[in-house]
Amino acid sequence: MSLPTITNLVDLSHPLDPEHMSIPPGLPQLSCCPIAQVPKDGFSMHTISLGSHTGTHVDAPSHFYADGKTIDQIPLSALVGRALVLDLTHKGPKEVIVWEDIAQNSQAGKIEPGIILLLRTGWSKHWGTGKIFWEHPYLDSSVAKELLACGVGVLGIDFASPDESIFDPPWKFPFHLAYLGGGGFIVENLTNLDKLEGPEVLVNLLPINLVRMDGAPVRAIAWK
Repeated sequence: MSLPTITNLVDLSHPLDPEHMSIPPGLPQLSCCPIAQVPKDGFSMHTISLGSHTGTHVDAPSHFYADGKTIDQIPLSALVGRALVLDLTHKGPKEVIVWEDIAQNSQAGKIEPGIILLLRTGWSKHWGTGKIFWEHPYLDSSVAKELLACGVGVLGIDFASPDESIFDPPWKFPFHLAYLGGGGFIVENLTNLDKLEGPEVLVNLLPINLVRMDGAPVRAIAWK
């Protein structure tokens, strides 16, 4: 019996390239150092150092709650399944996304319990620049309550944070606190959402299985 072939895979993750990364100042930088090389040792191997929220990654509730689920405690089924992409490319720099922006979207009627919601702003085009962090649109904290009430437990975005990024303290994370506190999971820094069309999009957003961690990189993919 031949197995079905999955075609038209779309990579939703930014490459982890030390020479082309967006990492906020003060956070761990991505480092890849060779410890063995084929010409000298007969094989190649590297050490890799990075923060738990590097690149395209999943935020677990323990990111903000000491007793919240960690990455290894997230059910596999939560991060694999049908996804709905909403076009919010009309939102400009540092512009807030309110519930009306989502509810009035042409695809909003397809929001149902268990759907993975992906917000496309086009901001991923700024990957590799500081603009990805400091000028992105962000979500009003009330959107978290509405999404959870609709049964949306996973939110994916193509920008750095659902909260407004503030350069200097005091830092505030009202959306993170509301959504993660309600049992939701957040996937940040997605890309290529413009390549997903049609209502029957399937996604795999599973992160590296890092035990007791608050976040982890993910090789996110989508297919029909």
